[in-house]
Amino acid sequence: MVRKRVVVSGLVQGVFYRDTCRRVAEEHGVAGWVRNLTDGRVEAVFEGGPDAVATLVRWARVGPPSADVRAVEVSDEESEGLMGFEVRHSPSGGA
Repeated sequence: MVRKRVVVSGLVQGVFYRDTCRRVAEEHGVAGWVRNLTDGRVEAVFEGGPDAVATLVRWARVGPPSADVRAVEVSDEESEGLMGFEVRHSPSGGA
């Protein structure tokens, strides 16, 4: 089990990035969450098998068709044993 945190910059809000991310994660059996950040970026955590998580990290570099991903920061974290995948609210309670 591995865990990666990704922070995605570019045109990634208002383009169904979060919902598409959730669907792709569920298709690959990856647990975690995704949320908008107040500065226009998207943050996500992916937990699961190494190959499945790598697939989600690769997807994050492209996103859905309407997205324009400019940069993706990836960091390793300690797995928490998350179950399921959810779309979370932004840290300030926004979208």
